[in-house]
Amino acid sequence: MGIVETAHNVKVLGSGNPQTVVLAHGFGTDQSVWKHLVPHLVEHYRVVLYDNMGAGTTNPEYFDFDRYSSLEGYAYDLLSILEELQIESCIFVGHSVSAMIGAVASITRPDLFSKIVMLGASPRYLNASDYFGGFEQEDLEQLFEAMRENYKAWCSGFAPMVVGGDMESVAVQEFSRTLFNMRPDIALCVLQTIFNSDMRSILGMVTVPCHILQSMKDLAVPVVVSEHLHQHLGGISIVEVMSSDGHLPQLSSPDIVIPVLLRHIRYDIEA
Repeated sequence: MGIVETAHNVKVLGSGNPQTVVLAHGFGTDQSVWKHLVPHLVEHYRVVLYDNMGAGTTNPEYFDFDRYSSLEGYAYDLLSILEELQIESCIFVGHSVSAMIGAVASITRPDLFSKIVMLGASPRYLNASDYFGGFEQEDLEQLFEAMRENYKAWCSGFAPMVVGGDMESVAVQEFSRTLFNMRPDIALCVLQTIFNSDMRSILGMVTVPCHILQSMKDLAVPVVVSEHLHQHLGGISIVEVMSSDGHLPQLSSPDIVIPVLLRHIRYDIEA
């Protein structure tokens, strides 16, 4: 195993299959967030899982606060993983921030991505005069302050809010666990990078086909954001709004979301 693979806990499953699917998680989770999807993929695809730097499963000593102050740092990591594994083309499935990380990486190396499946993606979380992202600056400042004051208490409030549904649900407990595994100062840095990012200006440079999947009700990403992506991406794209609730529907509503993900992985957009 190479240095990059080890640092990101890279796992390769179903290695005899010709097509590669790369699964990338969002904030506060790790590769375990894909546990309901992976069993359906391994028979037909080579599946690559990895953890973003800063996830609770990675070594906090490797987290470079400057490098990860923008999404480009994560995009370079992704390209390094693909290079180390000698992947020439992949179907990239990115949840939340990783959808934008994949989009950024695809601008540099479009040849490495046959398509990007975006789950709960947003190019900007802050509202602007001509754009609805779902958050005001004041909301974010309060959120960051709560993280600084008492990270554990913040986790137990943030998890059910983001996942949606029942406080006692397995999905909420799972997200709470992976969220609490992050070192608090790293979690704050990662979330500030995400919530302060504005990737709208680069969308037109993304030329690979994009499949935009969105929960009908998602506190982190309003449904109108999926339409903004569809209108502004540089290549062909398709939107599917699912009857799921919450920002981690692959965990909380697998019966609804896994069949949709599989369909978008298997089938290309008809020209």
